[in-house]
Amino acid sequence: MTDNFMNNWEAILKSNRLFDFNSLWSYKADWFEEPNIRRGGWSGVVKIPLEQVDDSPVFIFIKRQENHMSRTWRHPISGIATFQKEFDNLKRFHRYKIPTLELVYFGTRSYNGNHQAIIATKDLEGYYPLDELFLNFDLEILKSWQGRQNLLKAAAKVLSRMHQHHLQHNSLYPKHIFAKPIGDSWDIRIIDLEKAKRRFFKSTAILRDLGTLRRHTPNWTTKEQITFFKAYVGEFKLSSESKKLWYQIQDRILSKSK
Repeated sequence: MTDNFMNNWEAILKSNRLFDFNSLWSYKADWFEEPNIRRGGWSGVVKIPLEQVDDSPVFIFIKRQENHMSRTWRHPISGIATFQKEFDNLKRFHRYKIPTLELVYFGTRSYNGNHQAIIATKDLEGYYPLDELFLNFDLEILKSWQGRQNLLKAAAKVLSRMHQHHLQHNSLYPKHIFAKPIGDSWDIRIIDLEKAKRRFFKSTAILRDLGTLRRHTPNWTTKEQITFFKAYVGEFKLSSESKKLWYQIQDRILSKSK
């Protein structure tokens, strides 16, 4: 069995009687998301409150899985826990200072012949997924074009940084990009890194991720798509190379639609 407590979270967890893998595994709470049964096992999520020293509550998500394995080139037969992949990718994103979830705990164990894993992260309080933000402009900051433009630019710059490090999200839907308004700007977090991977050629990551994102943002206007793309490539006026990339992404979308 392995127990990995992150930063100052060990003291907070233990003060809430969550001492180790077993206590996190057996914690009783309603499912935040119903268990996902696939890959020969299951995976489910609960959301729980923790009391801190100053008595202010903080919420964390506890994701638990059993025999939920994913094959890799290093483990082509037995595979590894999908949470192990997510944990490794979260650490990688933190190392490159790409904003993502705050890790609280990660652990694995073998129990009665079953492989179990837990990953816990801090709740993204005050953050909204990108798809919801562009369907609901109730937030004051989004009622102006400048506010929406700032959101697009903030998200684009984070994704550009991710790709500069040759990291491919591999499932980049707008629901996996979270944003929180801070004054006139936005704080961005990229989530759901289970499928993320490093690519030898960053162009592979760019085409895959930006193609996926554009296919799943049909409600963005052409002006919004161009604003996002200009911020992504860091250009006020698109260069011939950037225009080529724009059309490559469009071609990818057309081929997918066929």
